[in-house]
Amino acid sequence: MNHLFVGNVSMLKIFNTMTQKKEEFKPMHENRVKLFVCGPTVYDNSHVGHARTYISFDVIARYLKYNGFSVFYLQNITDVDDKIIKRALELNIDPVKLARKFEKKYMEDMKLLGVENVNLYARATEHVPEIIQQINTLIDKSFAYVTDSGVYFDISKFPDFGKLSRRNIEELTVHRIFNDSKRNPGDFALWKIKNDEPFWNSPWGVGRPGWHIEDTAITEEYLGYKYDIHGGGLDLIFPHHEAEIAQMESASGDKPMVRYWMHTGFLNVSGEKMSKSLGNFITIREILLDYAPEVFRFFVLSTHYRSPIDFSESALQQSGNSLNRIYKLIETIDELRDSNISESNENDIKYTNLLLNAKHDFLDNMNNDFNTPNALSVIFNLIRDVNRGVDDGNISKNSLIYVKNLLIEFGEILGFEFYIKPCVDDKTEDLVEVMVDVREKLRERKDWELSDLIRSRLREIDIILEDK
Repeated sequence: MNHLFVGNVSMLKIFNTMTQKKEEFKPMHENRVKLFVCGPTVYDNSHVGHARTYISFDVIARYLKYNGFSVFYLQNITDVDDKIIKRALELNIDPVKLARKFEKKYMEDMKLLGVENVNLYARATEHVPEIIQQINTLIDKSFAYVTDSGVYFDISKFPDFGKLSRRNIEELTVHRIFNDSKRNPGDFALWKIKNDEPFWNSPWGVGRPGWHIEDTAITEEYLGYKYDIHGGGLDLIFPHHEAEIAQMESASGDKPMVRYWMHTGFLNVSGEKMSKSLGNFITIREILLDYAPEVFRFFVLSTHYRSPIDFSESALQQSGNSLNRIYKLIETIDELRDSNISESNENDIKYTNLLLNAKHDFLDNMNNDFNTPNALSVIFNLIRDVNRGVDDGNISKNSLIYVKNLLIEFGEILGFEFYIKPCVDDKTEDLVEVMVDVREKLRERKDWELSDLIRSRLREIDIILEDK
């Protein structure tokens, strides 16, 4: 597929959480980009907040590749953690089997959502030697100390602690749990001495790693002490990312550990923060029972990745309707290509300019810190103008082909397969007919509540049923 060439597009800028401003993107090594995003702790089904982060970074990786960068995208899998062990005890299952079970489900969820640009998923349990080695380095450099309960990082030895979250040490330690083994309340565990499964041998006794150390040990192994982008949810800035900075910069003696820090905003449910205690906790699997994966992906990209996003049924329905507008135009283009409209006409220059301007504006918005909602607005402005041309009968087959190609190009950047037209097969049509017949029987029995439910669920998949 030939891409339209546009000039004078703005340079890519990324909002850096560390500096709190947008900065021109310049990788450390020419066109090679090293990207790390904190992965899940696999003790339960992943929720829609996870999906929001991983869809956003999938688009970021896609767009970097589109711009000619060679991207190595690394993600860790936390498969040893107190949460995993606690859940395994509750379910009377081996912690390793539990972790593998939910890791598999996570991978299945990501595949459904089109998250496919991660080059390597690195398990914590497969990098214990690297973790032990990095802890040894921190001990040798006097940034960490050994106690009867484990190994701790001494935050008093790292004056920059808190520079990402912009908090001082007093603020950071006020909520920390103090124990007699620690020198300071804010010191955090690098190695926990434990004799319950799973555990590993170490120079300090049998046990398992702390949460923060796995990320820096893994990134040191595959990306080195310094790399381009570190991403994750906003809630990870403290304490997790602060701890990572302290560990890596102390071990290496070099800074900054990361050139660009990127964080996704919170996902709320009907205005409230999603949590199990509030009863509004929604897993990816639950939402995909009612909505197509691409509808949820579109919903995520309709809000800028740094902004809070409010999850609601109406927002998802609107996302489905918006996607249908795109597919409807592509379907119309395919139908008109088989019609007797002219191959070309005097309006071709007009539509070429329209497409060039649309692509320019789309790329400008993506270069402005990956502004996907504005980029989507460009697509719908284009659809509006092309539909007018179709209605007026002044657009040629050649122009329509260019329109479709550009929509496909935009889709490849955002992670949608706009060249694949959703279709209803014979079995689906038969199933709909069965549902209509069942609903009619319910109406005859005056079961209005269930009959209305069937009609509303059919409406959600764009099948409108009218009672005559």
